[in-house]
Amino acid sequence: MYILGLSFYYHDSAAALLKDGELVAAAMEERFSRIKNDNGFPTRAIQFCLRKAGIKAADLDYVVFYEKPFVKFARILLSVLGTFPRSRDVWREAMFVWMPEKLWIKTRLQNHLGISADKILFCDHHMSHAASAFYASPFEEAAVLTIDGVGEWTTTTLGRAKANWNGDGRNEITLFEEIRFPHSIGLLYSAFTAFLGFKVNEGEYKVMGMAPYGTPRFVDKVYKLIHLNADGSFHLNMDYFSFHYSADRTFNQRFIDLFGEPRTPSDDFFTMATNPERAHEKEAMARNQYYADVAASIQAVTEEALLRMARHLHAKTGLKKLVMAGGVALNSVANYKILHETPFEEVYIQPAAGDDGGALGAALWAYHSVLQQPRKFVMQHAYWGEEYGEAHIRDFLESHNIPYTYEPDDQRLIDQVVESLVQGQVVGWFQGRFEWGPRALGNRSILADPRRSEMKNVVNTKIKYREPFRPFAPVVLTECAPEYFDFPDVAQHFPPRFMLMVSPVHPDKYTVIPATTHEGGTGRLQTIDFETNPRYYNVVKTFGEATGVPVLLNTSFNLRGEPIVTSPANAWNTFSKSGLDLLVLGSYLVRK
Repeated sequence: MYILGLSFYYHDSAAALLKDGELVAAAMEERFSRIKNDNGFPTRAIQFCLRKAGIKAADLDYVVFYEKPFVKFARILLSVLGTFPRSRDVWREAMFVWMPEKLWIKTRLQNHLGISADKILFCDHHMSHAASAFYASPFEEAAVLTIDGVGEWTTTTLGRAKANWNGDGRNEITLFEEIRFPHSIGLLYSAFTAFLGFKVNEGEYKVMGMAPYGTPRFVDKVYKLIHLNADGSFHLNMDYFSFHYSADRTFNQRFIDLFGEPRTPSDDFFTMATNPERAHEKEAMARNQYYADVAASIQAVTEEALLRMARHLHAKTGLKKLVMAGGVALNSVANYKILHETPFEEVYIQPAAGDDGGALGAALWAYHSVLQQPRKFVMQHAYWGEEYGEAHIRDFLESHNIPYTYEPDDQRLIDQVVESLVQGQVVGWFQGRFEWGPRALGNRSILADPRRSEMKNVVNTKIKYREPFRPFAPVVLTECAPEYFDFPDVAQHFPPRFMLMVSPVHPDKYTVIPATTHEGGTGRLQTIDFETNPRYYNVVKTFGEATGVPVLLNTSFNLRGEPIVTSPANAWNTFSKSGLDLLVLGSYLVRK
């Protein structure tokens, strides 16, 4: 049985394909279209999934969309009517975008795939999130927490789930509490994302990265915008927001009166911590420090809200395991605190926790909740994208007259890569199937020496061309992680595999891995073991043998504003336009 799950028309369009309940392929459309956060119909992602399975659209048993368009449209219309005439632009968008296109998902799928209407199912948005987390987890039973901007009406759900692994009983996901639009932690965080000069639905992680450079001295002001109850339930003071009636603004003048003028997106962001050599620019320094303090304040309030929700959910369910999904579940700083500051003993978050993961969740929901098929799949890695074989890579290099060295022996190839890293060179690492979700986890990564403090600046300014405050992730051998990170029983937990928790670094290691130690002494670690990714593991292991430090700097293989590279052509383009020193395409090495 083949089930195709789809998400599109909002942001991060994606497709995911199951065969008898097991994931075959999953990818965001942006990886093929090369449009960052592409929200269009995922034509290329669908083609990839079908090609990977060796089937045609006619072979699909079901196609499942990740939300219910008519319910979502009803919410938009009611919001427009409730805020008219300020909502004129939203009304115009509803009439000219929703009416001709976004409402008619079933017809679009029938026409594109050539399948009958009875094969098309629709799953509630937050149920898609819940299913994406629970049915990909190893848990038989778990509490469920989904948090994002908004689905149809819902912005937050609490629930519990139980699985049928052995053919006994039923698969059940029960979402027993919810918070509805316009009250949304995701939209609150996005308002601050826009205020701080970043793009909504894309730059939220930049706010999280900016926060450690500030102090949360404006928490009292943030609490003028949100009333947070002891159980984590909340409501927003809508007097400060405009997202419920504006098509392009999330906050209004009253918000500005409270927090000051928004940060200009084109302005350099620097503080004494990032650029002490610019201390003479006192006015800009003070302004940037203010924005860092605002970022720290919204991050602190978000963490407190999530902690209260998680504690309340534990009290309601009595369960020891928690699964999370929705865009807010990508807040890796909060995730670590949920695991270590609440009674939950295990947390699972699949790597595409945002709307792209809704495609996976929709398919899993159909297979397990609708068809009541027993569980058999656990997502233990994120390598579900397209793969380009040795012949494809060689043909690309030779057709473009690119000099290369071919090294079929794995260890000799790895030795050359490690030698380059030890010499301070930066490596573009392209291997196997690309990753599912927003993180590069060792198949489309840029690697560098974490022992060199200057490497943070080198990679940010000469290769990624991005803001100097942006942190880098350490990838560490799973068995060595406790030596570097204060993460109890780290090997037993899944989120570190997917770079979804920020952990404290042991103080005696700050100066050992300075390039990956964030301001405040933390790191968004990725743990790696041999079984999951042998070649990637051996690069880190060999680097450790050469230097005594089994850690590498890992960041996504892309230029600023572009999706992570997909093909050898994308990798070469990034390599040739940046300060990368070595490109490793499978077993082929390309140097400048």
